[in-house]
Amino acid sequence: MRLLTNVKLIAKGLVAHRAPTPSRRDARRSSQLEWLRSVSVLDAAGALDEFNAKRGGLSASEVELARAAWGANEVAHARRDPAVVRFLKAFADPFTGILALLAVVSLFTDVILAAPADRDPSTFFIIFAMIAVSGILRFVQEGKSDDAAAALAKTIQTTCNVEREDTGRVEIPLADVVVGDIVHLAAGDIVPADARLIHARDLFLGMSSLTGESLPVERTAAPCARPANDTRTAGDLGNIVLMGSTVVSGSGVAVVVATGANTMFGGMATSLGAARGKTAYDEGISSVSKLLLQLMVVMAPLVFVINGITKGDWLSAMLFSLSVAVGLTPEMLPMIVTTCLAKGAVDLSHDRVIVKRLDAIQNLGAMDVLCTDKTGTLTEDRVVLERHLDVMGNKDPRVLRYAFLNSFFGTGVRNLIDSAIISRATDETSQGVRGIDADELASGWHLVDEVPFDFERRRVSVVVEHDDGCRRMVTKGAIEEILQVCTEVEYDGRVVPLGDDMRERVLDTAYDLADKGMRVLGVARKANPAEVGVLSGKDERGMTLIGYLAFLDPPKRSAAQAVAALREHGVTPKVLTGDSLRVACTVCETIGLHVEGTLDGAAVAQLSDAELEERVEGITVFAKLSPDQKVRVVRSLRARGHVVGFMGDGVNDAAAMGASDCGVSVDSGADVAKEAADIILLDKDLGVLERGVVEGRRTFFNMSKYVKMTASSNFGNIFSVLVASVFLPFLPMTAVQLLLLNFIYDCACAAIPWDNVDERELQAPQAWRPGSIASFMRWVGPTSSVFDILTFALLFFWVCPAVAGGTWHAVAEEPAAAALFAATFQACWFAESMLTQVLFVHLVRTERVPFAQSMADWRVLLLDVAAAALSLVIPFTAVGADLGMASLPAGFLAALPLVVAGYAALVLVVRRAYIRRFGRLL
Repeated sequence: MRLLTNVKLIAKGLVAHRAPTPSRRDARRSSQLEWLRSVSVLDAAGALDEFNAKRGGLSASEVELARAAWGANEVAHARRDPAVVRFLKAFADPFTGILALLAVVSLFTDVILAAPADRDPSTFFIIFAMIAVSGILRFVQEGKSDDAAAALAKTIQTTCNVEREDTGRVEIPLADVVVGDIVHLAAGDIVPADARLIHARDLFLGMSSLTGESLPVERTAAPCARPANDTRTAGDLGNIVLMGSTVVSGSGVAVVVATGANTMFGGMATSLGAARGKTAYDEGISSVSKLLLQLMVVMAPLVFVINGITKGDWLSAMLFSLSVAVGLTPEMLPMIVTTCLAKGAVDLSHDRVIVKRLDAIQNLGAMDVLCTDKTGTLTEDRVVLERHLDVMGNKDPRVLRYAFLNSFFGTGVRNLIDSAIISRATDETSQGVRGIDADELASGWHLVDEVPFDFERRRVSVVVEHDDGCRRMVTKGAIEEILQVCTEVEYDGRVVPLGDDMRERVLDTAYDLADKGMRVLGVARKANPAEVGVLSGKDERGMTLIGYLAFLDPPKRSAAQAVAALREHGVTPKVLTGDSLRVACTVCETIGLHVEGTLDGAAVAQLSDAELEERVEGITVFAKLSPDQKVRVVRSLRARGHVVGFMGDGVNDAAAMGASDCGVSVDSGADVAKEAADIILLDKDLGVLERGVVEGRRTFFNMSKYVKMTASSNFGNIFSVLVASVFLPFLPMTAVQLLLLNFIYDCACAAIPWDNVDERELQAPQAWRPGSIASFMRWVGPTSSVFDILTFALLFFWVCPAVAGGTWHAVAEEPAAAALFAATFQACWFAESMLTQVLFVHLVRTERVPFAQSMADWRVLLLDVAAAALSLVIPFTAVGADLGMASLPAGFLAALPLVVAGYAALVLVVRRAYIRRFGRLL
């Protein structure tokens, strides 16, 4: 064995057993490419010698030695965390952390440090129940999504045909392939590893998932010339076949030169092992949490100090301030968020969409830039005959007829080009297109002889004869090679010599088609060719050029409509592809995507990160990008403040998906792409993506609605508490009463994930904006305090004296009367607070006229009515008495509708002013 080779490669960093850091990964990928470049210049014998390979295959002992030296032929896959870890991660939420902190404080103040007679763990258990339900919901829903995504990976084991010294040609699993193996390739095979061809016959590979090239590429066994300044990519190496590519047509024999993580495919896959950065959802949740935490840290101690000084009971003040802290925290937010996201996932599943990460739904709604691969995403990832034209560029059925004869009667392996020609002729026959009858052509002509395709001539010729004795040679191939064998051109029924002017005109027409992203072939004919048995490439002369064939990877039918819908919803599409710039621009024009600017991989490579950030805004199409360059573009867009989604289905898209806020793939995409994706489309319908964006915005809007309404409403209540703490001789509401108020209100909000959302709110991207939450709290929150203070005055000077038999100063020295005075006050404010809070939900859930132009979902209405009724009933029950409440006086019940109506009018006035000031409500 030539162990020196392995030693050198190990020194280059090609053999690695751990996921490298980004810098090492980039360096290793560069080493992989450099190594393939050096292998490509070797002749077949040199390649076999370099890897100690033999045409007869490796022996069993040599296979084991190679596996020991190079490792197994396996690439990195994202590993699913154990159930215990996933369960713990379900509780790793900022709001859950706040609640957990409050639960611990409650445990100490209400249970551990309290006197035996005063111990009351109810607050602790209520908060603990909120945390448990929220985390379990999240764990179950994400588990279901992961299971569904994992089911997509269950496929039949793939094998390849390898030559082994002991067994000859044998089918083995791809994972068993080692460096030095001789692999036989045929149409339909997956290339099991990076390999150097030592023999090839009409070999075409599909490499779209690796390089982004839409059309099959030719591969030969001839050594490659190495330029002085070698900038060739792996796709430019004509005798190298890459792991993960597929054989479209032809056959070949190759020696394996790299396996597993050392392949170009493996280098791309290792990006899955890198820790994913924070998405827009993570950053938004974190900023909102900080805002609420800061508010709680300021307000709770302030309430504690004021009540301690004014009331003199520091323990009660501590308990009350704890209740204030709970009141300022949207306790149900983890549950509401999880329920909103879970409902969004269920709704998307009806459109055959699998949501792997619940957070991705909100990111999808916040997305304002969608970066998408072209091949297989905007296009069908197949070849169609787009045009068949005469030499003047006019549609001509004669060109298609001759092309059909060439493709149908050729005996070589039928490739995608031949299939596209036959399919187009068959379709036009079935549609009754004049001048095309595929059935008559197939039955009326028969094959006489042929000159097969080879890579030197780059042409294929057949000789066919009609039943009436008419014989023709038909040749198709690259336009330059076809022109070499033609002396005449035919159009409009005339045959004219092929002079320099006509040759230039023909090439201009062909290049114009190529500039539009099409692959152009020429078609020529010749009457009375050589006799059967003596036909050769030398007979391809004196031919008549009759026209062109233009092939294209067609855009998906849904692409144009989906792109237009995304733009209407405020999402800017950008195309990031490994294919050529001309092809990408043609596809964009076809689907109605206006190209404002372009940038190719070579230009991207010359730009610094700062320069790229300046350029990305005005660029629509990025072409000829490597996987790393796609990542740079995505990161530059995010650095500009955009929420970026990335949609792709190839190995070369996986890293960019991981760098985006939301990665989207399809079930037919590469395994690596599906692992990197957050959302998987089971149907290749881009319209589903637009519906997903709308669903994401609906989900987010309901989450944001709960945060703003709850935070501002609670802030108003706490502001009222501060005022009451200064002027009232008793607490306006006890700690337990305040906690119960918040709990009932939060339970009423449990139906918000099902609430309706106005169409206007779905037209623009939605993202967390802590500043808007703070401004909403400052503007709208104190509105409720105005009526709270009026209610305090009403209760303190009129309602409670009527019940207790005198003013507070008159009854303060009588314990029973004073207790009744305070209990009546607390019960009345409890009811007023609940009614105004549930009404507040309907007043600010929409910018339209509540109940008239915009109605909440029936579930929201039902729970709000139940919460309001409960607040009016509890004071009359034994539960209310146990909580220190008195029955509601008739005078208060009579005045309550007026208070609520006045409150609604003031909120609507403030709401209108807020919209004028900030442009939107929520």
